[in-house]
Amino acid sequence: MTPTHIDHAALNQIGPEQAGNAADKAADPSQGLAGNLRQMIAVLEQERQALAGLDADELFESAHRKQALCEALAPYRPDALDPHTRDLVTTAKALNDVNRRVRNLLAANVCARLEALGSTAPAYNASSALSR
Repeated sequence: MTPTHIDHAALNQIGPEQAGNAADKAADPSQGLAGNLRQMIAVLEQERQALAGLDADELFESAHRKQALCEALAPYRPDALDPHTRDLVTTAKALNDVNRRVRNLLAANVCARLEALGSTAPAYNASSALSR
């Protein structure tokens, strides 16, 4: 696996007031593309904290906020991106990928633990999931 690059310059443009407000706000159309991308980054950071603390309630809330932000970003097309917003998109994608990897690692650890308890068949495998 190659290390995930996170654009810290774009991430540092999110002030503490924006990171704190992202928890309280759903997507705000008046924020525009860059504002909603900054909110997405803040929510992804909060999701990472929730994953680290195994905070199920916060994970649930993060999922709802991410969905609302995805809906707010849906009208924008790639030609709407300038270099700044392109950096924000890259940062959000990298953070989302890190969070996905952490979720997968947690799921794999649970699976391994369940199998170690004496399960004769794997609790999960990709081929059985695809055939459903």
